[in-house]
Amino acid sequence: MFHGTITEELTNHEEWSHYNENMIQDHKDFVFVKFSGLHLKSMENLQSCISLRVCIFSNNFITDIRPLKSCIKLVKLDLHGNQIKSLPDTKFWSGLKNLKLLYLHDNGFAKLKNVCVLSACPSLLALTMFDCPVSLKKGYRHVLVNSIWPLKALDHHVISDEEIIQNWHLPERFRTYNCRLFFNFCPALKKGSTYEDEINNIKYVISKINEIMAHNSPVLIVQRWIRGFLVRKHLRSEGV
Repeated sequence: MFHGTITEELTNHEEWSHYNENMIQDHKDFVFVKFSGLHLKSMENLQSCISLRVCIFSNNFITDIRPLKSCIKLVKLDLHGNQIKSLPDTKFWSGLKNLKLLYLHDNGFAKLKNVCVLSACPSLLALTMFDCPVSLKKGYRHVLVNSIWPLKALDHHVISDEEIIQNWHLPERFRTYNCRLFFNFCPALKKGSTYEDEINNIKYVISKINEIMAHNSPVLIVQRWIRGFLVRKHLRSEGV
């Protein structure tokens, strides 16, 4: 497993010394890159990092993420705090079949139609787009929640059944934005975190989202109760 990057722009930064010991000639073996707040303008040289699984390029000056098209093994992509105003088309996102966590908050997205291309991302579980102009649009959350089918969490809150099932008004405990559904799944970055740290964090985030849903989704609660009832009924009929 390797982590680093390959642009001349990056090698001039002091933080590059942190990556020297892991630097290799074959960039296709990189699985982790993390360069935050370094005033970077391009991701062009990541095109050859075909094994990349975790990419953190937050708080830079990135405007174009199309070079990531070949990084089809990405699981987590953090691009918050950049200058991105539009996303690549659905073909780009449909190729990222393993992408589960996508952090895009604090960017320049303004059109709902453009961000809806994320509906092509087949495994996306958690997304952030708060502090973007588009998040102020009427119906922003409703449109994204009902466009990106695998999505389970958006902007600090796990998605409620009330948001998915039309005209279903639930008790306070299960309502949208209630405190039980709150989860900050994009905390501040830790300096010096390793690839293993990031993978463990990904597992934790996904596990926590599933746990919150299991306890606060009436649909899942009923399904669990019915499965338990049927299993007990079957065991009784077998005389167990």
